[in-house]
Amino acid sequence: MTEQNVDLGREESLSDYIQNQAERLSQELNRHMFDSFAPDNTKVLRKFTAAEASDLIGTSTSNLRKLHSEGKIPDAETDSRGRRLYSAEEIHKIRDYLAIEGRNTDIFRPGRRSPQDQMQVIALANFKGGSGKSTTSIHMAQRFALKGYKVLAVDMDPQASLTTMFGYRPEIAFAEGGTIYDVLDYENPAPLSSIIRDTYFPNLDLAPAGIMLSEYETETALALQRGARVSGAPFYSRLTQALLTVDDYYDIVFIDCPPQIGFLTLTALTASTGVVTTIIPAMYDVASMAQFLMLAGNLMRTIEQAGINPDWAFMKYLLSRYEHHDGAQSQMAHFLRMMFGDNVMENPVVKSTVILDASSTQETIYEIPPTSVNKKTLERALQSMNAAANELEVLVQQAWERPVPDKGAA
Repeated sequence: MTEQNVDLGREESLSDYIQNQAERLSQELNRHMFDSFAPDNTKVLRKFTAAEASDLIGTSTSNLRKLHSEGKIPDAETDSRGRRLYSAEEIHKIRDYLAIEGRNTDIFRPGRRSPQDQMQVIALANFKGGSGKSTTSIHMAQRFALKGYKVLAVDMDPQASLTTMFGYRPEIAFAEGGTIYDVLDYENPAPLSSIIRDTYFPNLDLAPAGIMLSEYETETALALQRGARVSGAPFYSRLTQALLTVDDYYDIVFIDCPPQIGFLTLTALTASTGVVTTIIPAMYDVASMAQFLMLAGNLMRTIEQAGINPDWAFMKYLLSRYEHHDGAQSQMAHFLRMMFGDNVMENPVVKSTVILDASSTQETIYEIPPTSVNKKTLERALQSMNAAANELEVLVQQAWERPVPDKGAA
């Protein structure tokens, strides 16, 4: 077959035309990300007010002031109005102090406290793109990290949206490797610890993804056809075994799955201790989720027949991009609660312009300066996201057979 020029007003081949478009877009994205980030092209986390810090720590602003006045914790930077501002590192240090000197020290140690506390691995999944899966993944990971958990975010989506949100251009930063694909590789798997990246968020590390991860689907099919086993690990156990090697370092792992049912998603689901399916309460999205559940059930049955029984502590549905005043969405939300009862999380994540606008600059609502957006809009988005995170925290604490720590309002 001969290569023909496309009729797009250009005297070039179709392949050259597409390649040129890709290069132009890549250059513009580079410029955009350089403008968005600090001069050294890395992201920096903002500081938090006393009210935010006290909420994250689980104490009161008056107690913070008392601790400062008594010299029990170092003083903090102040803004032009004399209000204290705290870095995430300072928040963690205050929490550590209260975990030793406080009256109820356990509430300041929310993570694993004994070998019996299993590292929690939560997969966020859906069959349909645009459900808010990646957005929810990074917000949950950041919220848990800010509250004192040691968190690993694993990007299992070849589109690498989660990785991009951490300030990386995957096609540039990981052109030579260094992603979760290297860990899952059948020929020469890399240790998970070798590809984990520190982030600008204290307590939060990243196992990044890149476009090469899509090759895992084809390579797994070929491996199954050949009956191949590498180090005794079939595809559905590869991530499970990799996570065991970093078990001592993390309280919780969030996995952002690709928006499809394939070997990547099955690998993630098999490694998980809990699953959250994000769902927009609209007819097309619910119909898509029905297909997702049907396919997932059939494929997980095949894995069970191989002798693998994932031990999920919960499987929940999280309503995302929810609009309270949309009658059709309210009806669909009611329908889902009638169908699945308590498996539908009580607190939805609302649709918010501030979440959308923040993502356009690779930020979350925990990163943007509060003064840069409408105060009420931001408060509404934070209240929604925090409530969903707090509800998920209850499930994590219950998996450790303990009551959730009372850390005040969201």
